[in-house]
Amino acid sequence: MKILIADKLSKTAVEALKAAGMKKVEMDPDLTTETLPSAVAPYDILVVRSTKVTEEVIRAGVNLSLIVRAGAGVNTIDLKTASLLGIHVANCPGKNTAAVAELVMGLMIAADRRIADCTADLRAGVWNKKLYSKAAGIKGRTLGIIGMGAIGRAVAKRAKGFEMNVAAWSRSLTPERAEELGIVYCENPLDAARQSDVVTVHLAASADTKHFIDTAFFSEMKENSIFINTSRGEIVDTAALKKAAETKGLKIALDVYENEPPATSNEFTDTGLAAAVTGTHHIGASTSQAAESVAAETVRVITEYRSTGTPPNVVNLRDKNDTDINLVVRHFNHVGILAGVLDEIRTAGINIEEMQNSIFKGDKAAVCTIKLDNMPGDELLQKIAAVDDIINVSLK
Repeated sequence: MKILIADKLSKTAVEALKAAGMKKVEMDPDLTTETLPSAVAPYDILVVRSTKVTEEVIRAGVNLSLIVRAGAGVNTIDLKTASLLGIHVANCPGKNTAAVAELVMGLMIAADRRIADCTADLRAGVWNKKLYSKAAGIKGRTLGIIGMGAIGRAVAKRAKGFEMNVAAWSRSLTPERAEELGIVYCENPLDAARQSDVVTVHLAASADTKHFIDTAFFSEMKENSIFINTSRGEIVDTAALKKAAETKGLKIALDVYENEPPATSNEFTDTGLAAAVTGTHHIGASTSQAAESVAAETVRVITEYRSTGTPPNVVNLRDKNDTDINLVVRHFNHVGILAGVLDEIRTAGINIEEMQNSIFKGDKAAVCTIKLDNMPGDELLQKIAAVDDIINVSLK
């Protein structure tokens, strides 16, 4: 397998892939979304971190069978086109959890104590102890978490270390689970906004979450409270955020932005937003610990794909089919038997949803379980049973 890494990845990962016997492993962090189409064609696997993988890139990758996002979010990859062309897309979830959670706590304190403004004035030769002595403090305050996935839970754990109260809303969160976690259950996002002194957002980017945090949400937040986003920029309505900063005195801390520039750019054009926030440059996952963990998971995904043909962490496979039509074929382990079975199924106009063939010890016999989208008739079962070297055919 030939692998192209279109971003910077740990050298240990590159060495591990080569040691695993990959035919060619090329790392080119200077590739961009614009130059990637002309480079990707010879490769079977593409690994990216921040580089966008567009339809043009995917269609140019005529040999691609796997795209690995060396991170958690896959909103920078055209999943629709990848799925259309039968290309697996896998990610490395949970490997940067601690790094993002640490940044959330840092941004929270930085926003409350105005550390960025303090530093800017100090570097400009301005001493204003009276102005910067005003801060609410976070001990005993309520942190509202929107989204209780791995990162949300990690933030909750760290907030308790700061003696904060935690309230949370998540689609998957139940009152019982909230009680187990020692946090307050919120029935909806507005409930969390209403009772929190600090709100932090941890949602995946999707069509359903675009501008999930909007004017209605900000209208429920307390005056002079803190809002933090380290998930994805498009989850927050930036216009509504700016207005809330002006009208409610919100202290805002951001690591992600709507329409943020690519990693290779040196320019951030929304200077109005920058002036109103404590901001970082989408670096939530950017620690050496997280980088090594993500690199190790990337290697695992690729090596498992090479050995089994099925990569872990795939995000673009259809949900499991709930059909109960399972055709079980016991057969002798000879060449061409299953080809005959599949040919009969095709002729009958029935589609195969899933298939697994297992060989017994001794290599003499095997059993193949085939999940079908329609019930086969007696005539088809008889034709399959008549294929040479079939032991038994049944429906389960």
